[in-house]
Amino acid sequence: MIHVLFVCLGNICRSPMAEAIFAQQVTHAGLDQKISWDSAGTANYHPGKKPDHRTLQVLTAHGIETAHRARQITDQDFERFELMLAMDQSNFNDLQRRAEALRREGYALKARIEKMGTYEPQQPVVRDVPDPYYGDLKDFEAVYQMLEPACAELLQQLQART
Repeated sequence: MIHVLFVCLGNICRSPMAEAIFAQQVTHAGLDQKISWDSAGTANYHPGKKPDHRTLQVLTAHGIETAHRARQITDQDFERFELMLAMDQSNFNDLQRRAEALRREGYALKARIEKMGTYEPQQPVVRDVPDPYYGDLKDFEAVYQMLEPACAELLQQLQART
């Protein structure tokens, strides 16, 4: 089983959106027995909360449901997940720092940390997935439009490994 974790700051906008999109794609591909997924935030701003209402609104408009509740990343996540996908450079840096600290403490980490933008097809550079929190609904839709093809590309690459 391949375990994938999507990571953003508060785990109520980008990472739960990516998780829900990816979950639908994996399930439709019939690979939910080979690939698992989750999402978390680097900060503990919204523990136990549902995703932002605009995240839910955009997902619903695209026929996707989620029962996700926000959580903060844990030390155990670095051991459990093979792939951690940071939504932006700040999230990436936070994950790298935490992984390095855990390695110094003797943890045997299996997580490979990458940026979600790595999987955005046909982009000449790896882009950050912008945080739509202070924006409006169209900013959330723009994030969806980035994440949907990136999740599809991620799935295609993981499918080749299963």
